[in-house]
Amino acid sequence: MNGTQTASSEQQVIGELASRLMDDYAQVEPTEILSIVSREYARFAGSPIRDFIPLFVERNAKSELSKVYS
Repeated sequence: MNGTQTASSEQQVIGELASRLMDDYAQVEPTEILSIVSREYARFAGSPIRDFIPLFVERNAKSELSKVYS
């Protein structure tokens, strides 16, 4: 798989996790969830090893959402 396919696949996974968070946190505006997920994803922009980034993004976003919206 080349770099473009990897980035596209990673972005698809990030989109899917944002959708799951929207389902889990239905009381939160979808734009707020997208903002949180985007901010967390951006933290890893320069990371050379990409395998666990979706997991870290989801974990960090859930943590932030739980603090504010639980």
